Amino acid sequence: MAGNCGGIDLRLEASSRQREDNRNNRRKEPMTKTRSKKVVIKWLDNPEKQDYPAALSYLSLIYDGKKAANYVKRLKGAPAALFKAKDIFRASDLPLLGVSNSHVKQDQKKIESGAKLSPLLLVRDSANGKVVIADGYHRLCAIYFYDEDAIIRCRIV
Repeated sequence: MAGNCGGIDLRLEASSRQREDNRNNRRKEPMTKTRSKKVVIKWLDNPEKQDYPAALSYLSLIYDGKKAANYVKRLKGAPAALFKAKDIFRASDLPLLGVSNSHVKQDQKKIESGAKLSPLLLVRDSANGKVVIADGYHRLCAIYFYDEDAIIRCRIV
């Protein structure tokens, strides 16, 4: 008999599981709503001075020193650009760091206190079809926690 295993109708068992899943999802719903705490993201006009050495250090792990230095030089002269947080994540192919990360937590405190954040520094890696977050990964994760559609100020080359 199809759908029957050892006297138990599998359709009924699946239906019971679905109802239980629905009840569990309803119980979890209020917890996910706390994520949407409305905050205003404030941005500095320009990256901070320490962002460029940090970007160079990271880019030097991926590219040779000359190419990394050239990217940083170009980033210093690049105009400001705006992208949605979720689009930067998709283009970078990086995982979202959780709030248990101390740097993400620190950036969330800055956001909640109304402090201005430094723009992200991004590099288009056409050869690999990705965007490299040269500086600002933790800031991006902190912002995404509040709003995946948040507009991110950055410089991109």
